[in-house]
Amino acid sequence: MKAKGVRLHAANDLRLEEFELPEITDDEILVKVVSDSICMSTYKCAILGTAHKRVHEDVAEHPAIMGHEFAGDIVKVGKNHQDKFKPGMKFTLQPALNYKGTMWSPGYSYEFFGGDATYCIIPSEVMELGCLLKYEGKAYYEASLAEPMSCSIGAFNAAYHTKMGVYEHYMGIKEGGKLAILAGAGPMGLGALTYALHRNVRPSMVVVTDINQERLDRAAHLFPPAEIKEQEGIDLLFVNTGEFENAAEVLIKISGGTGFDDVLCYAPVASVVMLSSDILGRDGCLNFFAGPTDNKFSAPMNFYDVHYNSTHVMGTTGGNTDDMIESLELTASGRINPAVMVTHIGGLDAAAETTLNLPKIPGGKKLIYTHLTMPLTALTDLRAKGEADNDERFIALADIVDANKGLWCPEAEEYLLANFIED
Repeated sequence: MKAKGVRLHAANDLRLEEFELPEITDDEILVKVVSDSICMSTYKCAILGTAHKRVHEDVAEHPAIMGHEFAGDIVKVGKNHQDKFKPGMKFTLQPALNYKGTMWSPGYSYEFFGGDATYCIIPSEVMELGCLLKYEGKAYYEASLAEPMSCSIGAFNAAYHTKMGVYEHYMGIKEGGKLAILAGAGPMGLGALTYALHRNVRPSMVVVTDINQERLDRAAHLFPPAEIKEQEGIDLLFVNTGEFENAAEVLIKISGGTGFDDVLCYAPVASVVMLSSDILGRDGCLNFFAGPTDNKFSAPMNFYDVHYNSTHVMGTTGGNTDDMIESLELTASGRINPAVMVTHIGGLDAAAETTLNLPKIPGGKKLIYTHLTMPLTALTDLRAKGEADNDERFIALADIVDANKGLWCPEAEEYLLANFIED
């Protein structure tokens, strides 16, 4: 059957094209993709091409479909999986397969398997690993965002702490401790924040830093500190570290002089890494979450504190299937809202340009609906676009979003899918 998709042919060479999907085997599943959220990791893949660890050497001959944060509907099931999966089921998936020691993943490595497409084929290893997940929620975008949310969940779960004289690691962030999320007003930082405030093991204080006041103001609008204190009992502060000559001194003072038990670093910037190190308290755990494109990237860390204060550093790049399931369950119960990540929507025709220019586009997550033709549009620009184009649909979308604190929501998606899809 015919499908359309954005495929990688070489470094900086993404093409929206139509291609033929082969007939599925007994061990494969054909799916219709509805939504895919664009990840910074996809940008890194697009600009690196075969220099990326997950991209195969013959990508020029067998181009890889981009996108790994996707959800949709199952269309056809090979006979070996018909006992578990049925046509019409909604699905999402865990893309971090790690199959037989390889780094292959949808959105990087497969010719017919990825999220920036109208249809794709899920190969046997996904089902073998239990990474194809039935989704019973209402909104496709929430299933797409379960993957980036699972990355933040994984970062929390992978953190660890110790006790003097005891050779054991106690997994997870410190309960009742102090947490700092540096460069944290972007999409992944806000995902970490919504999880920190509503997970079972929670800190007593969360400090979110950034150097972009507009992003900090949006974060404070979405998470009003006074409401968080009243409802959750957590002290929440937003700090623009660009305003201070000695940001470490300011943050340590905010912590009460103890430093922070857990620090999440969300920017591959040497000064941010150094600041993360400088504000660690005793037995503080630094998670360097932000993956750099420079394989020589390094930054100083205080090794005096490593020795005498038991500070330690680690890194995570994603979550596992359990993290995905936790994300879906927390979203379904209303405990977390992954929509705080989303600032733009667009159609498949916008995916290639958006991916290649992702660092230059302000805001958070860019959400692609693969059966739409629509330029990438900020949620804050929906009304203006509707008025400029004399298109009442955009104005109706703006009304829905504005009534939801400026956030994308299931009602907005439902309206979009009912009124914008022409095929």
